[in-house]
Amino acid sequence: MTHAPTPTKPALSKEDRSARIAVTVFPALILASAAFAFFVPSAGQAIAPLTSIFLGVIMFAMGLTLTIPDFALVVRRPLPVLLGIIAQFVIMPLVGLGISVLLQLPPELAVGVILVGCAPGGTSSNVIAYLSRADTALSVTMTSISTLLAPIFTPLLTLWLAGSYLPIAAGDMAMSIVQMVLIPVIGGLVVRLLLGNLVTRILPALPWVSVAGISLVIIAVVSGSTEAIVSAGALVLLAVVLHNGIGYLAGYWLARLLKQGERASRTTSIEVGMQNSGLAATLAASAFSPAAALPGAIFSIWHNLSGAMLAMYYRRSSDTHQSDAR
Repeated sequence: MTHAPTPTKPALSKEDRSARIAVTVFPALILASAAFAFFVPSAGQAIAPLTSIFLGVIMFAMGLTLTIPDFALVVRRPLPVLLGIIAQFVIMPLVGLGISVLLQLPPELAVGVILVGCAPGGTSSNVIAYLSRADTALSVTMTSISTLLAPIFTPLLTLWLAGSYLPIAAGDMAMSIVQMVLIPVIGGLVVRLLLGNLVTRILPALPWVSVAGISLVIIAVVSGSTEAIVSAGALVLLAVVLHNGIGYLAGYWLARLLKQGERASRTTSIEVGMQNSGLAATLAASAFSPAAALPGAIFSIWHNLSGAMLAMYYRRSSDTHQSDAR
């Protein structure tokens, strides 16, 4: 009696393996960076003027990972893409405002929380979607489109929702996003088009570029926020955990309510809950104060920890469903 061969899982590409390792050790590196900045703030302040450059490098690396087919889903599957983008720029900004009011946050911290909510999707969401057995292609498209729309929606939403806390220079913020986000992403995409073979060879290193860039942003922001961390760190952490968790839940159940499949719902959950908090922290530090950047810095730490935990939960859920189906 012969037995059918056991199906094997497809081998991971070098880029996939590198991304998986990066997202696994990312939380530890972020925590180490934050601790270093807290205890040696002088070192962090030395690199603080370079935060916008670090963010530009991160976004250029993101652009290098993109290809024109990544945007084809907008045409082939417009509903889940549109749903994810709308959820991104509606749920998280309003939840950020609600949490700020509920916890009665001081103006600078409230602006920081709202700004995190108004940011586009986070770059690490694509790796978390992959590890969660969600729809990675859909995740890449959602992140890309929300990033390209950020120069419009992030300043306008921040002005609308946070303008009562502090004066908001929406035009300056929009220009900063164009310089730090839009131009580097498009630049990376163009380089990928022109030098595709070369870029393909360096793709495995790109997740580590993002890890290094975010770590440096965290060091710069935390080093200037040590007093705020001591006085209000627990309150900001509570705000961040609520913001991130509600984003995951609201994104998932909104997608399910609108008859999206399990993989698309997981993707929407991840895209809504995980923000480009590095952008939020950099904008807050340059436009307001280090204290206003604190929610973005803590969100950068927390959402990678929670994203890794969410990926484990989704993978186990998938394994359970497969076992039940046998």
